[in-house]
Amino acid sequence: MKILIVSQYFWPENFRINDLAVGLTKKGHDVSVLTGIPNYPVGGFFKGYSIIGPKFELYEKIKIYRSILFPRGSGGKFRLFLNYFSFAFFASIKILLLSNKKYDIIFVHEPSPITVGLPALVLKKIKNIPIVFWVMDLWPESIYVGSDLKSDTISKIILPLVRLIYKKSDRILVTSRAFIPSIVEKNIKQKKIEYFPQWAESIFKQNNNINQAYKNTFPRGFNIVFAGNIGHAQDFESIIKAAELLKDNSNINWIIIGSGRKEDWVRQQIKEKKLDNTFHLFGKYPLDDMPAMYSNADALLITLKRSNILSLTAPGKIQSYLAFGKPILSMMDGEGTRIIKESKAGLTAPAGKPVQLIENVLKMTEMNNSELQKMGFNGKEYYEINFDRDYLINKLIGLFQKLKKGPS
Repeated sequence: MKILIVSQYFWPENFRINDLAVGLTKKGHDVSVLTGIPNYPVGGFFKGYSIIGPKFELYEKIKIYRSILFPRGSGGKFRLFLNYFSFAFFASIKILLLSNKKYDIIFVHEPSPITVGLPALVLKKIKNIPIVFWVMDLWPESIYVGSDLKSDTISKIILPLVRLIYKKSDRILVTSRAFIPSIVEKNIKQKKIEYFPQWAESIFKQNNNINQAYKNTFPRGFNIVFAGNIGHAQDFESIIKAAELLKDNSNINWIIIGSGRKEDWVRQQIKEKKLDNTFHLFGKYPLDDMPAMYSNADALLITLKRSNILSLTAPGKIQSYLAFGKPILSMMDGEGTRIIKESKAGLTAPAGKPVQLIENVLKMTEMNNSELQKMGFNGKEYYEINFDRDYLINKLIGLFQKLKKGPS
């Protein structure tokens, strides 16, 4: 099949869609990607990229067509608005240049914003190609979190746009079952919605004989590793509070691997609260290095702020943690907590409850190696049953083939 992926983010940016595109290509399909100029999460264009190009690249036999967009900058609301809508506008024009090519399926990757679906609608209008829309972030619900938009703006402009994109999509895939009621409430038939979770990159399953290059980078003691975006949604206020309450316990270390909008704030908090001995910002590392980093963790940490929308989300990081087979500490609500409890892969605390997180940290430090290894094993086993990559990609290909014959 000839598959066109529409995604505002793609290689060399680090998103799960990269692995999906490679997986489809290796199974014999012809994959093209319409995407933007890479700028996430740093805010500026990656080295070697600019507003003038390159406009076309090849990556793992995948044809990449790049559209103009405004970089997200520091992530302020106005810059994000420009970033989101510039891609939607310019990609809708760029996709007209692809209308002379033959595609069997348009696959839209939506970790946010919903406007990424607009270019796909343009091509569908011209060529009547089926659209499969992969929802990773609910709109308009998600923009209530940290947004100054008035409810009138959301109800009069954004909600109709969301309904239009959902209505014109032939299938809607969701990464969390908890998303389904919200989409149905927008007058979308439930039969066109399917659960399609994320999976971990294959490197997280190959955790035997890992390079120990980073072993001396980590401090001695019980190392709690958080990997990913240092942002508003990750509730670093509560993580810092937990670290502050435990700072006299020199055996417990908090290791943060990644970067993001709140990184400078976290750095300042470390200084003000005198956490230098136990709270460590390691910075951003390449994805290929992450298994070596994880191997030095005693527990892997995942957190989300308390909010209705975030409680519906199942962050893709959960799959990476489960696949790697280390105990998980979480501080969040809803779908992510359900997965960790169901898998018996770790200990959970409610969102925004650092004291309960501390209680779980102390419980883990008192566990013996066999108890910790059992949690890791439980996570790996649960992953294999529920999030196996090949199974999910084959399921997606089956859906594509069905829609190619004609939407039901």
